[in-house]
Amino acid sequence: MPEQEMLLDSATIKAAVAGEKWATEKVIEHYTPMIDELAVDEDMKQHLIMKLLEALPNFPMEQA
Repeated sequence: MPEQEMLLDSATIKAAVAGEKWATEKVIEHYTPMIDELAVDEDMKQHLIMKLLEALPNFPMEQA
């Protein structure tokens, strides 16, 4: 699958930054394979997910 097809759409990213639950779940789902690859155990996996969720509100979005 080409990398462009694996990217999250901007509407989902904007919704996740705004705190929409469905969007944050989609972001976590998108990054789960990478998190699984990095985590050595379930505690680290949960830690990485929490760091992702903490960083979402700070994601730089262009002003419309």
